[in-house]
Parts: sequence; C-alpha cells; structure tokens
Amino acid sequence: MEIKGFSFSAVEAGIRYQDRLDLGLIYSDHPVVAAGALTTSLVKAAPVLIDIDRLEDGCAQAILVNSGCANACTGEAGMEVAFVTGELLAKELEIKPENILLSSTGVIGEPLNVRAFRDNISPLVQGLAPDNFEKVAQAIMTTDTVQKVCYHSVEIDGVDVHFMGMAKGAGMIMPNMATMLSFVITDAQIGSAQLKEALTPAVKKTFNRITVDGDTSTNDMVLVMANGGAQNSSIKSGTQAAEDFQGALQYVLMDLALKIVADGEGASKMITIRVCGAREDAEAEQVARTVANSSLVKTAFFGEDANWGRILAAMGRAGVPFDPYQVDISFGDVTLVRDGLAVGRSAEDTATAILKEKEITVCIDLKSGKCCEEVYTCDFSIDYVKINADYRS
Repeated sequence: MEIKGFSFSAVEAGIRYQDRLDLGLIYSDHPVVAAGALTTSLVKAAPVLIDIDRLEDGCAQAILVNSGCANACTGEAGMEVAFVTGELLAKELEIKPENILLSSTGVIGEPLNVRAFRDNISPLVQGLAPDNFEKVAQAIMTTDTVQKVCYHSVEIDGVDVHFMGMAKGAGMIMPNMATMLSFVITDAQIGSAQLKEALTPAVKKTFNRITVDGDTSTNDMVLVMANGGAQNSSIKSGTQAAEDFQGALQYVLMDLALKIVADGEGASKMITIRVCGAREDAEAEQVARTVANSSLVKTAFFGEDANWGRILAAMGRAGVPFDPYQVDISFGDVTLVRDGLAVGRSAEDTATAILKEKEITVCIDLKSGKCCEEVYTCDFSIDYVKINADYRS
C-alpha cells in the first residue's frame, strides 16, 4: 500500500551500531493534520518535550526518528542536539523546523551524536520514496526481532480511506502512553481536534492495554498524520464517520500493540488476561493489569505451570474489593478455580496442555458486577533476563 503525498527513507547512520538502519524519515509533501499521545513518565526525553510543544497547533510535515540513543536524561545539551537535528532536516527539505516532529529510542543517558545527523541528513532526504515505509519500520527497531507494520482500509461516507502504521517495542513496555514508538499515516480528511478525539480513546484501548514488563519509558509515543488525500467529507465529531474513523484507527493500533506483545523480549507466549464480573471497567482493568504485571505469574506461564494461586495472590494486591470465595479462574475453557477453591488436580493437568500453546487466555470472573476488560501480556523467560542484562553491551 502507498498513500499519495507521503514518502519515506531510512539510512545507516552508525548512531550506535554499524551496518543497520537507524535513522528514518516520514515526510509529507505539504503540512498536514497531526496528533500525538506521548509518554506520561515524569522523566521525558528531549524529543518528547519538543513534540509536546510542536503538536499544540495540530500540524506537522515530517517525523525524524533515530534508534540506538534515546537522547533522554541528557540535559540542555540533549535539547540543543535535538533542535539542531530538526534544523538540519528543515534546511534540507526547505520546510519550517517547527513542522518536524522528533523521535528517538535506545540507550538512556548517553549523548546523541549530532555528527551522525550532519553526515546523513542529505542522503536520507535523497532516498525519499513512497515505497520505503518498511525501511523506516526497520530503522526504529532496537531489541525487536521483527518489524511491526499494519495496512488497513475502511469506507467512510462512501470513500475508501487508507491507513499505514508501524511500531517498535519489545521491552520496557507498559504504555501509559509510553514504552514504544508508533507512527500512523492516513489519507483521511479530518481536523486536528477530531484526530485527537479519535486517537485518545483508541490508544487507551490498545497500547495502554499491553504490558511486557511493567516498565514505562522516557521516550515513546504514538504520532498520527492525516493528509486529506482521500477527499472524503471532513470528519465531524459525533458522527458515524467519526465512529468509523476511530474504529479503523483503533484496529491499526491494536494490530501493532499485539505484535509488540508477541515480540516481547524473550517471550514464548502471548497471554490475554480477561477480567469480568467487575463493578466498574476501571476495576476490571486494574485487576487484569496487576495479574499481567506479576513476575511470578509470567514465569509460571513460561514454565507451563498451571499455578493459579499466583494469579489469585496478584489479584489480592490490585486494590480492588472483591470476595475471594466468589472468584472463578479458567485457562481457556478449563476451569481451575470455582468460588475461590481448586477444582482439582485433573483440571490442572488438563490446563497444562493449554499452557503449551503460543496464545493463552486467562478468564477471571469476580462475580461482583457486569464490567469486563482485557490486558495483553507475555511470559517471562530466561532470555528476557539475558537480553536486558546485556542491553548496553
């Protein structure tokens, strides 16, 4: 898929590693509507701080992104380098620096080498082409093992509207909004306020429902650019068109979010924690998230141990009131716990077979209400420890 008016480029700039794409560019041939959801961490990287300011007018023309160095916790020097990289690109593209959104991912606390940008901005711009989307997806990878892209189309008011999305992330994943990068472009005709209205709930239901390790990053973000090329009637708030657009955007973000979980550092299984019977959606989510973030639960899944006691124990510290002796817990269609008590050893033996699968659903019924929510996670393996122990080396 290609979206007319957008082009892409990626080069090997040697920012941290040699012989790999690590500097990417998404470019629109004219300023377009833009919106973002940025990290909620109090410790924000230089590009995040700059983007918060630049997104206020809901307009952008380019996204410049590097991997290998986060440019976080680098003080005023890091801010200056970030501004300089944008100015270098603006001069080469002959556009306004304030229309360039900046993004970085990689090691925290190390200075970003501006020379890598000085030497490579020109070839980066020269390499712009409409079919280089997946090269940018490769350039933003760090500990990812696969690139993550999604292409989607939907009919809105009788017009085909197209979406192209990419993401990176495998560790330090508990967005809020944080811990990964995602860039989405669309040819929808939509205002900046309406784009933000669609993005905020879509992020809440997708990227903010995943967790690999419970850590929130300093850098990461979702950025969306819409160029209006589909020539649909401009999408208005509260209309069917707005609902259709949000649904399509949420589809893309969910596809990318689940790909992040599936590619979790060292992960061998993707796990859905579904909590039902809660009094409120927020309570269902809190219980699901607490279980999903439990290291003991995640290691049990890696060991293919149907240790439901760890799940119930994690639920008990979620800060949500419930009666333990009303809780049911199932792995897939196998009930292990009914009214807070073990069903029996034979059920655990049956569940062990389910734990050998690559995708597992844990169903928890609190029997306190009618609300349900899901959180998506993965297991903790020996490789997760190795990857993160060796990350800087």
